[in-house]
Amino acid sequence: MVRVIAGAAKGRQLHSVPGEGTRPISDRVKESLFSILGGDTEDSLWLDLFAGTGSVGIEALSRGARHVVFIDKAHQAAATVRRNLELTAFQERAQVIRGDALRYLRQAEPDPPFDYIYVAPPQYRELWAEALMALDERPLLAPDGLIIVQIHPKEFGPVLLQRLELASERRYGSTLLLFYQLLEPAAEEGDPDAASS
Repeated sequence: MVRVIAGAAKGRQLHSVPGEGTRPISDRVKESLFSILGGDTEDSLWLDLFAGTGSVGIEALSRGARHVVFIDKAHQAAATVRRNLELTAFQERAQVIRGDALRYLRQAEPDPPFDYIYVAPPQYRELWAEALMALDERPLLAPDGLIIVQIHPKEFGPVLLQRLELASERRYGSTLLLFYQLLEPAAEEGDPDAASS
C-alpha cells in the first residue's frame, strides 16, 4: 500500500503500478526523506525520474511543492501517475511525460531549473549512475538544489563527476538514499577576492 504521509492529501492511498516492475519507496524512507528536506519543499520545483506510482512527487505536491514533472517510459506507470494526480487533485501542478528518462535529461531545458531531482530507477542496471552523469553535464539543477538517488546499497559505487558531489547518504535497511549537490564554483584565477591567506 502506497499512501500520502502528510500535507494537503494526507492519508490518501495511491494506486500501484500493476505487475512487479516498480519498487515503491516505503513510508518510513519517504517520511525520513521529507523530514530531512523540511520546509524547503514549500514552493519548490521537482523532477521525479523513473516515477513509478509518482509517490515521491505527489508527496512533494502535498507538502506544498509548486510543480512536479514526472517521467516514466512504461505506459502503465505513466497512467498510474495520472490516476494518482487525479485522486489527489494535483493535476494542475504537475506534468506527466511518458518517455525515456535519460533522453529527457539530455534534451530538457527547464527554466527555472529544478530544486529537487529524484532518481529511483529499476535496480541493478546502472541507470542511476547514467542519470547522474547526464545531470552532471547539463544545468538542470538549481544552484542550491539537490539530486536524491534511491538505490539498493549493493548498487552503490564511484561515479566520475565534474560538477556534482556526494553531500550525504542515508541507509534504511535495503534502501540507500544519496544526496548530490553542485560543487561550489572555484574562484576564478586572478580574482582579487580569491587571494590566499
